[in-house]
Amino acid sequence: MRFVLKTRYHQDIDLFQHNGQRFWYALLAVALLLVPLGFDSFYVGEMSLVFIYAIAGVGLMLLVGYTGQVSLGHAAFLAIGAYAHAWFLTQGLPWPVALAFASVLTAIVGGVVAIPALRMTGIYLAVATLAFSKIVEHVLTHWESVTGGYRGMAVPRAEVFSVSLMDASTFYYVCLAFLGASFVAALNLLRSPTGRAMIAVRDSEVSAQAMGIDLARTKTLAFFLSAGFTGLAGGLFAHKIGYLAPDAFTIVTSIQLLLMVVVGGLGSMYGVVFGAIFIGLLPQAVAFLRDASPPAVAEIPGLEPAIFGLILILFLVYEPLGIYGRWVKIRLYFQEFPLYRKATYKRQKSYLRTERVR
Repeated sequence: MRFVLKTRYHQDIDLFQHNGQRFWYALLAVALLLVPLGFDSFYVGEMSLVFIYAIAGVGLMLLVGYTGQVSLGHAAFLAIGAYAHAWFLTQGLPWPVALAFASVLTAIVGGVVAIPALRMTGIYLAVATLAFSKIVEHVLTHWESVTGGYRGMAVPRAEVFSVSLMDASTFYYVCLAFLGASFVAALNLLRSPTGRAMIAVRDSEVSAQAMGIDLARTKTLAFFLSAGFTGLAGGLFAHKIGYLAPDAFTIVTSIQLLLMVVVGGLGSMYGVVFGAIFIGLLPQAVAFLRDASPPAVAEIPGLEPAIFGLILILFLVYEPLGIYGRWVKIRLYFQEFPLYRKATYKRQKSYLRTERVR
């Protein structure tokens, strides 16, 4: 087991705790850069989709995992980012400017949505965000002059200085670059006083308010940033699917995004990547399951949402720390071998938020 000798205060907030982490992350970066050289374009495209999901997961993790505000309407922010980006492109704006404007517009909408949502917590907040998602879905289907309604909307090709970004390898690197930038931005935010205030609000609003933290400002900022990251993912997602339609941003999409952060591991940015990989591969697994199942099972309507919900319940009951939590336990098992004991990581009782302030 590695023990880190801390000789300065800033080591507590360093991005990398020791040189071993720097080596392995550098090796991971090199491996990701070499993926397009060794895999077929189909798998490269699937990896691009995983990166897009991970960018959206970064935003949702800031809101759910680090601020404690449950959202079932992030498909609406994804849709706003996608449609806004496509519309800005049709107006002749350059691709980077259109993507930036779409992200900022989505962030502003998230901040506006946060204002009435400040009075709600828990299941009430989840229902409110779900209602907002349905409102956006209704707008997408009826604002035909902008969104095309049920006919949909074609997404212009992504070009920068007349250089196309729609090649599978080029788009892969674009998504990878935005994911890396999003991770660095989110991790630096969490090391700042604002990020620590968000975590304090998640753990106990009463204690956070007693310490002088502005709850309304912190929650509004969390919604603002979360929507901005999701809007950025929406702009990239628009190019990935090529043609926008309202049925691409339904409640199932919101459940997928929430499933991603819960399965990956709430309260961990690393869990976002595990969850994105899981969500990116799950539809393919469901498709294989349909092909291998009898017709009576394969033709069941709503099979995919049912599987998503079942997986979510199983993780909440049996692995509340998600895939990343399981990976930490496996890693520590080998670090402590042969001194590991079964009771070392026995789950402890979790208390309700109201019980913490008695």
